Amino acid sequence: MANHKSALKRNRQSLVSRARNRANRSKVKTVIKAVDAAIEQQSIEQAQTALKAAIPVIQSAASKGTLHARTASRKVSRLTKRVNSFIAGTASAA
Repeated sequence: MANHKSALKRNRQSLVSRARNRANRSKVKTVIKAVDAAIEQQSIEQAQTALKAAIPVIQSAASKGTLHARTASRKVSRLTKRVNSFIAGTASAA
């Protein structure tokens, strides 16, 4: 455990930051699961709605420093690709 005043403060700050980062990461995982669940249910409208809800959450986590900007972009890109391929596959099957 830290003994200096500055080290004690830094420890407090890191605990707050850790809690904030965990919450943001959890939100990101939740919205990604929502998109995957919509795809599993074969619902185009739900998948598009879930994707539109997920993108701002992911970008927000990046802007707050929880995720790296490129990581966030990669997640958005892969989600969008997954939804678009699902829509294309559904449209071609119909």
